[in-house]
Amino acid sequence: MLYTVVKKNMYQDSVNLMLLTNHLSQAEGVNQVSVMMGTPANKDIFKNSGLYTSELEDASPNDLCIVVDTGDESVVENVVKGVDEFINNQSTQSQQSAIPVTRTWEMSQNKMPNANLAVISIAGEHAASETNKALDRDLNVFLFSDNVSLEDEVQLKLKAQAKGLIVMGPDCGTGILHEVPIAFANVIEKGNIGIVGASGTGIQEITSIISRRGGGISHAIGTGGRDLSADVGAITAIRGLEALASDPETDVIAFVSKPPAPEVRDKVVGVFKNLGKPVVAVFMGEKPHEDHDNVHYAWTLEDTALKALELAENSGLNRIIHHDDVKKIKFNPEQRYIKGYYCGGTLALEAAMIVEEAFHIDPAADHPEGIMLKHEGTEIIDLGDDAYTQGRAHPMIDPSLRVDIVKEAAANPETAVILLDNVVGYGGHEDMAGVFAPVIKEAKERAEANNKALIFIASVTGTQGDPQVYENQVKTLEEAGAIVAKSNAQATRLAVDIIKYLNASDSTAKAYTEIAATSESDAVKELISGKPRVINVGLKGFAETIQENGGQVVQYQWAPIAGGNKRLARILEKLK
Repeated sequence: MLYTVVKKNMYQDSVNLMLLTNHLSQAEGVNQVSVMMGTPANKDIFKNSGLYTSELEDASPNDLCIVVDTGDESVVENVVKGVDEFINNQSTQSQQSAIPVTRTWEMSQNKMPNANLAVISIAGEHAASETNKALDRDLNVFLFSDNVSLEDEVQLKLKAQAKGLIVMGPDCGTGILHEVPIAFANVIEKGNIGIVGASGTGIQEITSIISRRGGGISHAIGTGGRDLSADVGAITAIRGLEALASDPETDVIAFVSKPPAPEVRDKVVGVFKNLGKPVVAVFMGEKPHEDHDNVHYAWTLEDTALKALELAENSGLNRIIHHDDVKKIKFNPEQRYIKGYYCGGTLALEAAMIVEEAFHIDPAADHPEGIMLKHEGTEIIDLGDDAYTQGRAHPMIDPSLRVDIVKEAAANPETAVILLDNVVGYGGHEDMAGVFAPVIKEAKERAEANNKALIFIASVTGTQGDPQVYENQVKTLEEAGAIVAKSNAQATRLAVDIIKYLNASDSTAKAYTEIAATSESDAVKELISGKPRVINVGLKGFAETIQENGGQVVQYQWAPIAGGNKRLARILEKLK
């Protein structure tokens, strides 16, 4: 038998009520139960599930409706008691929470005048209206709500685009902004991989694998599942990609979605190629295409995560591409060569191999006098070769010859990058970094005086337990102005990337340097520049997660205007 209880003017969040219904359905004596607000859509659900009764006819969208199917009327009292306890607990938790609670947009912005994001998780029939209000207040929006019409989605995203904002969603399940999880997300270490995705669980899987493998995420931007449809045209995806391209903390971008509409796919791939950063893309269900330009294609979410990790480990160009040294070298076209001077023969050989492959240089059959590579103005030399140690100690012990050669290379007008290894440990020089620090500093100052620049890139082979102490050597070199890579291979690849950039056509160079063509006041760039400042409209749990992870948040205790009467609500909106 069906029993109905209607609690007037007691609005509750629909997701919380779903969880409550699931809990109450486990109670003894309950055949079926449903607890929902009395909206027209919910009344249809009552009908379709066989739980509709005449008492629901007059229920308004602001009324809490409880329908119990049971053979024991006393069970109804227990169900209603469970609902009351739930509502009271919600109220108590709200009062005890340190999160400020407001009841209007105006109050919310008074509490947090510098808010830059609205997280909206209310019923879909109201979500578009509240999203428009957030955009009118110059807030970016994370729209968790589903059941938003396609027409509304396009309108909201075009409006956001015109205002320099972004709408993530609707039906956007996952986001991470500066280590702050939004909605369904995991606690992930900060790192240099950014993600744009039309799949919430896809983002979660990729970020989790990256985290477990020791990597980290700069930001993860969800788009909503329909964003790459022909109707929407990837508005949010492109906005997110461009924001990550201009973000100095993002070196590699991963992208995940189902296969887009063909014309949208072409547009998005075109954006990939102009980002100036490596991109790993997975279009789930679509066989990966051949890699091209800066774009790498993956088959699975795991493949995407691992490839992004590999590129992130080896990527350093984006960290320095806007550096004044690189800009100055760009305007001195004679500076286009790498000079590498090594103590370790195998390290020199490795560097030569990487340079040869990158620039399609035929490798030399032998290496007389330790010359691992000599091509035009580029050279990689092993100064530990017998040709340089006759009558003098090995360069790992005596750095004097290498100091002289580095000074000579620094004075050469063709030199753009100088590569150095630093092999520490027992038997080596007590402070090789200390020897080269003044050489590096003086060379950079002399270049600066001549309106030029030099880039020194070093690697340190050793450990914290070595007498010279690995971190101390790194710090000394960095303080002198050198870039210190994590390995010799990384150092060489970075040098190669810089030379490729310097030799790039104007259009390619523009992709590196002018991707952030939007104004400095771009609200999306500002959003990802620090911890988000959030007005949370809907699920209180989202606000608690944001606060726990360092974000600022105000809880807007939203309820439908005019008790959910849509006609009256439209009239009231027009009167404002």
